[in-house]
Amino acid sequence: MLPYFMAEKKGVQAALEEDPIIKLTEVILIEGVRRKASDILIEPLEKNTRVRYRVDGFLQHGFEFPRSFLSSLLVRIKVVSKLNISERRLPQDGRFKLRVGDKLVDFRVAVVPSIFGEKVTLRILDKANLVLELSKLGFTEEAGQRLQEAARRPHGMLLVCGPTGCGKTTTLYSILHLVDRPTVNITTTEDPVEYEIPGINQIAINPGIGLTFAACLRSILRQDPDIIMVGEIRDGETLDIAIKAALTGHLVLSSFHAMDASGAITRLINMKAEPFLLTSCIVLVAAQRLLRRLCPACRQSYQPDAALCARLKSEKSGLTFYRPTGCSACNQSGYSGRLGIIEILPFSPEVKELILAQASEANLRKKMRETKNKTLWQCGVEKVNAGEVSVEELLRVVAEDEE
Repeated sequence: MLPYFMAEKKGVQAALEEDPIIKLTEVILIEGVRRKASDILIEPLEKNTRVRYRVDGFLQHGFEFPRSFLSSLLVRIKVVSKLNISERRLPQDGRFKLRVGDKLVDFRVAVVPSIFGEKVTLRILDKANLVLELSKLGFTEEAGQRLQEAARRPHGMLLVCGPTGCGKTTTLYSILHLVDRPTVNITTTEDPVEYEIPGINQIAINPGIGLTFAACLRSILRQDPDIIMVGEIRDGETLDIAIKAALTGHLVLSSFHAMDASGAITRLINMKAEPFLLTSCIVLVAAQRLLRRLCPACRQSYQPDAALCARLKSEKSGLTFYRPTGCSACNQSGYSGRLGIIEILPFSPEVKELILAQASEANLRKKMRETKNKTLWQCGVEKVNAGEVSVEELLRVVAEDEE
């Protein structure tokens, strides 16, 4: 494997001239690790092949190379991923490990056919970038404390919701890391297993052979677990088994697709979950987002006008906000890394009464504000006031609160 400086010095053209396929693959992968990208996209176009990198949630252009190299590159990636090199009509998934410098990096591979050829997406799973401490995810101290208290409960269900790519799995892994100890049996079922965590039993589901979340969860319950993590609750059957597990003395952690914490309750009820069961087993529902952090080396300060302060409900005078500019340290993006914001709906007696009455999402949200629990928008505004996030980034990711 080429070291970083050699990959940068050689470049794509030099790699093609020296040893086309092996060197081209190395350049693509090493550049993704160097940029700290989460994904690499190799996309066949009509006349050439394009490589793009997803960094901090945004795609960046990498480079292009001739289409004549694509088929050999695909064979190379399929071989190391243990995929069928002769199958070009159906999607395939695999993974491989590669030593880059002094660290071992996992790559998850997804191949799908397109009109110009097979497109490859490689998810970079770099354990060096994995943060497994709640205090380092960007959440407020109060939110982190509530998550810790919920995770230390002997039984119940803890749900983390949000859209794809908002960091739900990382939060769940951090909670598992917090509660993991030799006297506890922890088992997870995931699709797929993103990071291998020592000491925790992790199971990758395989719907093709009938190993679904629901089937896997049933088997896990016969393995005497103390804590169970379900990668995602996708259907009513999985939800029903997870609720029963939480009611029978297990701590169940899971992710769930909903836009906010109050909206998650409505969706759970729509999935035929009985309100009285939800109030009996759920300890906490959290919703989160990831915001790009301003690059500290090049952020530019400015004084917000009264209209902007009123919109953000920032009443402090003399506030200083920051906007991105771009420098060599952040690859001219103006941002460096991401931080999390989270809203938490604790299951207080008042909230339980509303759920039992099947109150609307708006009423649940209103009660959340009345009990001084910060919404995603309010958490984001705090990050803007602290100079960590730009106003533009907050407006891009989080919807403003409705009064």
